[in-house]
Amino acid sequence: MAVMAGLSWRGLDGMVRAQAQIHQRADEVLTLQAGLAQWGADLDALQQLPQIQTLDWDGRGLRIIRRSTVKPGDGLLVVAWARRNVNGIDQWLRWQSPPQFSRDELQTAWSRAAQWAQNPGDAEKRDEVRITPLEQWQIFYFRGNAWTNPLSSGNASSTAIPVQATAQPATPNLALPDGIRLVLTLPAGGAINGTLTRDWVRPILDAKS
Repeated sequence: MAVMAGLSWRGLDGMVRAQAQIHQRADEVLTLQAGLAQWGADLDALQQLPQIQTLDWDGRGLRIIRRSTVKPGDGLLVVAWARRNVNGIDQWLRWQSPPQFSRDELQTAWSRAAQWAQNPGDAEKRDEVRITPLEQWQIFYFRGNAWTNPLSSGNASSTAIPVQATAQPATPNLALPDGIRLVLTLPAGGAINGTLTRDWVRPILDAKS
């Protein structure tokens, strides 16, 4: 009886551990799906502003100025995505500012987003969310029927200037790419690992029939 009880306990213990592992992997998948959905939502809400840079990739972080989708008049949000080591694990992270209602506020939030992506302090870290463990990530812009490195000279545009620049007459912001490719390298051992690619296409809002 003792032997049978011991064997039964081992079987139950194995089932419990397997169930816990299944739940953990399911949570990892759901968290990654939620992160990718938020990534798409941020880009879908990307705001075009005259003479203001609203999208920037510096090799470490991606910054976006986006409109709020809660209700009209809620101001603009500055959002940033980056990869950074947190407690010994490289993580994909998202940062978001409070709603901004003036050019000066946007300037401050835009600078804070850059600071957060490069070398954040405690104040910047309070507004970040961990998405998923991440080994590497890459960003490509789609322009001229080709995917290119955003840092290449071909992606520079004199029509888009930093948000901190002085006001200029309103002209269209032509610096936005037609698409953005996200390439994530997920570490081994997770529910999903290897290379994951997600393409986003900028909606054509002013298309003429």
